[in-house]
Amino acid sequence: MAYTPKILAFAGSTRTDSYNKKLVQVAANGARTAGAEVTYVDLRDLPMPLYDEDLEKSEGMPENARKFKQLMIEHQGLLIASPEYNSSITAVLKNVIDWASRPTAPDEPPLVAFADKVAAIMSTSPGGLGGLRCLVHLRSILGNIRVIVLPDQIAVPKAFEIFNPDGTMKDPKQQESIEKLGEKVATVVAKLHG
Repeated sequence: MAYTPKILAFAGSTRTDSYNKKLVQVAANGARTAGAEVTYVDLRDLPMPLYDEDLEKSEGMPENARKFKQLMIEHQGLLIASPEYNSSITAVLKNVIDWASRPTAPDEPPLVAFADKVAAIMSTSPGGLGGLRCLVHLRSILGNIRVIVLPDQIAVPKAFEIFNPDGTMKDPKQQESIEKLGEKVATVVAKLHG
């Protein structure tokens, strides 16, 4: 692969031992194997206030929101794992999307952090559906802000029993399918930009 895709990987969770953080790192390894440069971000390291237009107007975009938005701009692909909270995405995930969607300069193109990015979405949950319901919402949100969301997505049930202590998956077929999500993003980005 002559062109090196840059992919940003993160989970919509701040929990230390998050299943979705583990899941997205499996996908990130697949992207790396396919030749991509992957940056993993833990949203716990970038705390942001809830999006508030009055705050934005009086103080501007918070520093961590700026950092996250800049990471989004610098990468052409996204790997996003979302826990399912009450049949939808988490507040922390929606909040980082909302902040990153805001312009930071008058002449900035609309949705510069999202437009034409290629994303793969995934979820794992202790429940039997594996977080599948939240992926419907995430796909809709991302599609509406001009992200190319790949049709491939995976929701893995029984999150509490699928990982080995080292973060790999106990089922080699599941491991391979998640890695292939990362590989697919890398391949599509390379075709679009190479």
